[in-house]
Amino acid sequence: MNYYTDFDWKTILSIYPKTVFDISKYHRILSADYPLFIQKYIDLPIMKRLSGIGLLCGTDYTNLYQNRFYYSRLAHSIGVALIIWNFTHDKEQTLSGLFHDISTPVFSHVSDFRKGDALTQTTTEAPTATIIHQDKQLMSLLKNDGIEASKIEDYHLYPIADNEIPQLSADRLEYMFPSGAALEGSWTLSEIEETYKNIRVVQNESHLPELGFLSEEIALNYCKKFCMTGHILQLNENKLTLQLLGEIMNKSVSAEILNEDDFMSWSEKDILQKLDNYFANNNSSAEENKIKQLYHTFRTMTKIEHTQQTIPNSFCVSLQVKQRYINPLVFNEKTQKSERLTQLNTEAAKLITDFKSYKDTPFGCVKINQQ
Repeated sequence: MNYYTDFDWKTILSIYPKTVFDISKYHRILSADYPLFIQKYIDLPIMKRLSGIGLLCGTDYTNLYQNRFYYSRLAHSIGVALIIWNFTHDKEQTLSGLFHDISTPVFSHVSDFRKGDALTQTTTEAPTATIIHQDKQLMSLLKNDGIEASKIEDYHLYPIADNEIPQLSADRLEYMFPSGAALEGSWTLSEIEETYKNIRVVQNESHLPELGFLSEEIALNYCKKFCMTGHILQLNENKLTLQLLGEIMNKSVSAEILNEDDFMSWSEKDILQKLDNYFANNNSSAEENKIKQLYHTFRTMTKIEHTQQTIPNSFCVSLQVKQRYINPLVFNEKTQKSERLTQLNTEAAKLITDFKSYKDTPFGCVKINQQ
């Protein structure tokens, strides 16, 4: 039996009690030695824009989710930079992490769903270098610091900053702590601190630096929590939410209620307020009324149906999405070598096998709110 079969939407969201998550304290855990040089970059308008974009892809604004707090793309970017600084003390790598989401539009990966990229979710990264080079304030700061833009425009250059699943990088490490804490409450600050203190830079199979663990037990606990949050992100509830919001945005652009520039210049709350006002104050055409119904469905839905086929008068999705899981390295201090957790631990091997093989029902559907 697949381990994840028993963990449906309602079950996962009710496992952990509500706790306080202090973002400032969390960031101090990531680097007690704060890199003061990044503050002037954080204060740039192109970075401040990210404060109005949530890490959790628009799920803060629907009743289907019970997100415990709001965590912005700016907070995430700062967190990634702090992790990189903590483990490298390299300014260029740290800034590459800080700027890695600079091209992210509102609702984050919903933009990938809008463009048919639910499986890899990388289309939002494409304009990063262009945005950096076109920002005069940023380029001036880099020049003053003696840093070339080419060194910070692509964090994929640095294995500690980013690498491929199932490896552990600063980006992957950072986003899953607040994602798990906000979506399901799976991380407290004390648990994060205990886990984080156990991480070191080790050498992987490709002779590249990678973040890994000293303790197999802590690595296993991290793997369990990471994969459970990843399970949330591959359930039909999450697929439907992001696809539905993407459809609403696409249709709103086609109907000229919104335009593409809005997604890079407005906050998420601004976009939603624009839609609220528009639908409240306009006699909608037939097409606009369809958008209004989808929008009200997104905002008010509290559950979906898991089905074998589409059902009438419903918004339904059938999608393959990116699977987010981790198979971290564990460093053996006696042998001075690292191995993947699944090579050491049969429980982890089954968890990851079950995670990768899990299939939700072919369709997820929600009744369209006709009001």
